[in-house]
Amino acid sequence: MTITIDYEAEKKLKIPWEKIIREIIEESLSYEECPYEAEVNVLLTDNREIQEMNREYRQIDRPTDVLSFPMIEYDTPSDFSRVEEEFCDCFNPESGELMLGDIILSVDKVEEQALAYGHSTERELAFLVAHSMLHLCGYDHMEEEERLIMEKKQEEILQEKGYRR
Repeated sequence: MTITIDYEAEKKLKIPWEKIIREIIEESLSYEECPYEAEVNVLLTDNREIQEMNREYRQIDRPTDVLSFPMIEYDTPSDFSRVEEEFCDCFNPESGELMLGDIILSVDKVEEQALAYGHSTERELAFLVAHSMLHLCGYDHMEEEERLIMEKKQEEILQEKGYRR
């Protein structure tokens, strides 16, 4: 598995952010039973930069906590059965790993939301990574039923790694 993490924010999180990101990505893929070695790219940035990306890609001109850019379009979330035949260009030709996509996180929002929700910065970072990984596996939360499914999965992933409210 290849997890590339770039930290471009000036503000430094005073937590083991790299360990948290790696363990939640690995747990998410295990939880979703991804049959492939995978590649995920993570960028930690600040509110200003994520606002620019949010404006460019979603036409929403405000900072957000996390952006997810999946490489695969799933008919059913985490249905990896047709990936090889329909998305063969999503495999890294050098490593053979499935390129799932990119995660962009605002370190400012990680700290702000941890404080607002009354839990640790570690738990907030883990939550945002789990949330984004589910998006990379094809989940969404536009409909109430989808939201409930995602919330349940996020909590189970976090609890497996010991991140509780």
